[in-house]
Amino acid sequence: MTGPVVVDCEDVAWFRDAAEMPSAARGAAATLARRIGLDGYRSSEVALAVSEAATNLQRHARDGALLLRVLRTPDRAGVEFVTVDTGPGIADVEAALSDGVSSAGTLGIGLGAVARLADAFDIHSLPGKGTVMAAQFWAREAGDGPTGGTTSVASGLTRPISGETSCGDAWAVRIDEGGPETSRSSSSSGAGRGGAYGARSPGLLGSGPATPGARSSAGSGRSSASSEPAVLVVLCDGLGHGPLAALAAEAAVTAFRRSAARHPEPLLRDIHGALRGTRGGAVAVARIEPDRGRVLYCGIGNVSGVLLGPDSRNGLLSAPGIVGSQMRSLRTFELPWKPGGALIMHSDGLTERWNADAMPGLLRHTPAVMAGQLLREAGVRRDDAGVVVVKGDW
Repeated sequence: MTGPVVVDCEDVAWFRDAAEMPSAARGAAATLARRIGLDGYRSSEVALAVSEAATNLQRHARDGALLLRVLRTPDRAGVEFVTVDTGPGIADVEAALSDGVSSAGTLGIGLGAVARLADAFDIHSLPGKGTVMAAQFWAREAGDGPTGGTTSVASGLTRPISGETSCGDAWAVRIDEGGPETSRSSSSSGAGRGGAYGARSPGLLGSGPATPGARSSAGSGRSSASSEPAVLVVLCDGLGHGPLAALAAEAAVTAFRRSAARHPEPLLRDIHGALRGTRGGAVAVARIEPDRGRVLYCGIGNVSGVLLGPDSRNGLLSAPGIVGSQMRSLRTFELPWKPGGALIMHSDGLTERWNADAMPGLLRHTPAVMAGQLLREAGVRRDDAGVVVVKGDW
């Protein structure tokens, strides 16, 4: 596997459909861009693109929202916005991206110019249902073209319940660079191998019937150690909602980042210890091994896991319990990783009844846009919502 890249996503704020949304989002984008070190010219480009996207939502979309966040790699920072709406969709995306097509009453730069101002840009629109758009902005010299951004194998979204600003859902991803397996894992051992990234929230049993052909192991702590690189991902749904749920979710993410463990079961044990004294939560951890063509998955509580392929959907089971309080014996499930597929993990803030066939072309898009479409399609307002997608050209 050529080295996968993950990008840290630090959510700043959701801007909801309101008269002041374009001006509020524009001002926040300019301030954020300057704060992370983009120069004045680049910051003004970020603000212009965000203003166009927000005004487009306000004038033409239903239930539009814009997420503004910071992206970080070990050596640089950028700004990303993600827009999500529930219709009416764009009948001809190619035409909408053409020069001279702009939202009525905006500065007139159009979506095509937004795409050129961005270093990475992706849009997926479903006529009659809605549109999701994501754009990254990194440092570059005035007059330079798009750099291509930083392609991450994983991205996700969290959204607080209506009326709250803190979200009790959180996710993180890290790269296991491979090498000899160590005999001990503890959150006190320091950071694990490779980088650890994820989302920080702004200020049942699994996902269906057991998949035929899936293998499971209980109590082993790991499943045949691998020396090849792998991607590790966690999703936590803190019990309830509000600041205390957010505190539990952040504790889970912190334990995941600091743990030296490399497999789902020992990672869950470290997280279990870290959540004692908090509300606890539902947590699932997965390990994707592209070179071996497999996924290892272990979950407790109401977190749904799905392996989505071009022509398949396989559910990943979690056991009942509360991480940090009541966690019985753990079981890791192993399924084959199919080329062109994606791993999707989400909290019960998204209904399990979503159907990929209702989102044609979903797997052709970036993890950020896929996460946005799933949130649009399946998200509920009566609970915190969190979804993370892992997808790579492996």
